[in-house]
Amino acid sequence: MLRGLATISFFTDDMPAAVDWYAELLGLEPWFTRPGPDGRPAYVEFRIGDHQQELGLIDRRYSPHGQLSGPGGAVAYWHVDNLDAACERLLAMGAKEHEPRTERHQGFVTASFVDPFGNILGVMINPHYLDMLR
Repeated sequence: MLRGLATISFFTDDMPAAVDWYAELLGLEPWFTRPGPDGRPAYVEFRIGDHQQELGLIDRRYSPHGQLSGPGGAVAYWHVDNLDAACERLLAMGAKEHEPRTERHQGFVTASFVDPFGNILGVMINPHYLDMLR
C-alpha cells in the first residue's frame, strides 16, 4: 500500500521567510510555486534528495487542521551524509533542537530540530537508505 515518501508539507505564517530559509538550507530554489487567491504564494515546493522527494511549504492560512500551539505530529527523517555537520548548520541557521543526536542501533543515528516556523525537521544517518542507493 505505501510505496515511498512523496511529499512532506510544512506550514508557515511567513511564507517569504520560510522560502528563503529553506532555499539557503537546501542550496536550491523551489521548483514550483502556486499563488493563492490574493496572488501571494500559498504553496511552494522543493524537490530534494536522490529520489527528488518533495518538501512543500504551505501558508498556514490554508491549513486544513487549524492553528497549532507548538511543534507536533509525526517526524520525517531525511538521510544526511554527515549528521554532525547537518546539526551544526541547522542550529547556526536558527533552528532549535527538538531531540538531540541519538544513537539507535546498527549505525542508525537521529536528531530533530524545530525550524524557525514551528515545523519539526528530522535528520539521520540511515544505513538502509545507503544500501538502497547501491
